[in-house]
Amino acid sequence: MNCAAPSDDPGTGWTAEAAEAVETMAALWARAARSTSPKVSELQLQALLAARAEPHINLRALAEAVGAAPPAASRLCDRLEAAGLLRRGPAPAGRREIGLTLTTQGHDVLDTVGVRRDELFGAVLSRMPDAARQDLLTGLRAFGEASGPCRHHDDDGCP
Repeated sequence: MNCAAPSDDPGTGWTAEAAEAVETMAALWARAARSTSPKVSELQLQALLAARAEPHINLRALAEAVGAAPPAASRLCDRLEAAGLLRRGPAPAGRREIGLTLTTQGHDVLDTVGVRRDELFGAVLSRMPDAARQDLLTGLRAFGEASGPCRHHDDDGCP
């Protein structure tokens, strides 16, 4: 799938407006993450989400998922483990590999963030007209579909 913008792009205005809207959504998401105890950074939240999505994820895969070098990901895991949110142990794939698993407290943090995120997003969405909410949902679905393989920066010509 070619993810490059078409050469006849109507202008960067759309891109700038979309980026601004996404920044607003990201700020709401970050606010939800700050509502946890212990508090987690955006990078820590990404790591916890990756560990939930792929139980027993190894360090290399976690580093790729959060866009960090393995040594930085290892330090990130050290902090999450010290906070009681993540546990290291033998991976099911082999004893030579370390798997990362969320603890009960890690799951609780993600649940808390999810509830708070729903509250924050719900409050904003409730102030929008019905038609605008539907347009937003339609647009977000189309954006997700258009991102296709780009979502993970595969070697398919995507940025």
